[in-house]
Amino acid sequence: MNYINIFGAISGSSTRNNYLKFHEILSFMLKQKVVIIMGSKNDLDFANSISGMLKEFEVKHEYEVASAHKTPKHLLEILKKNEESEADIVYITVAGLSDALSGVVAGFTRYLVIACPPDAEKYGWSKVFSSAMTPKGVAVSFVLKPENAALAAVKILALSNPSLRKKFDEYRRKMEQEVIKAGEEVKRGSTSK
Repeated sequence: MNYINIFGAISGSSTRNNYLKFHEILSFMLKQKVVIIMGSKNDLDFANSISGMLKEFEVKHEYEVASAHKTPKHLLEILKKNEESEADIVYITVAGLSDALSGVVAGFTRYLVIACPPDAEKYGWSKVFSSAMTPKGVAVSFVLKPENAALAAVKILALSNPSLRKKFDEYRRKMEQEVIKAGEEVKRGSTSK
């Protein structure tokens, strides 16, 4: 309550209006999440890179382990539970080998599915086909780097979450400043020789 009163005093608007804005932002945050579905526990280290970036943006996320080949019934139960929730969800699938997981998830859900396979560098372009070449009407996005998969999810959720949008804009400005600063350092170093 003190935070809201302080904010109201600074912005000049009423405490009630600030409470409503705060409540609206909090509602967005509570109803949004990223579900990282791994094909096996062996994918956890790779998935932790996704989680690390999501934590940086304070995005709620959870892990699930389900194989489209070995545990299809369990996978469908997870998806059904999420479909029945009122949350805005982005799925990130982390599956090696043939990656049926991404296509099955995309075929079942109304939410965005981002395939981020842990073995893409090993298998190259054949992995892209395995993960993203799905039939018309079953859309799977494909992102190679786990941090970028997390960023794609953040950008999708930020479309309806002003607080998250602000965090992403700050992240982008920080990245821009780092590149500009590096360029200036390179220029100083090359002109001094």
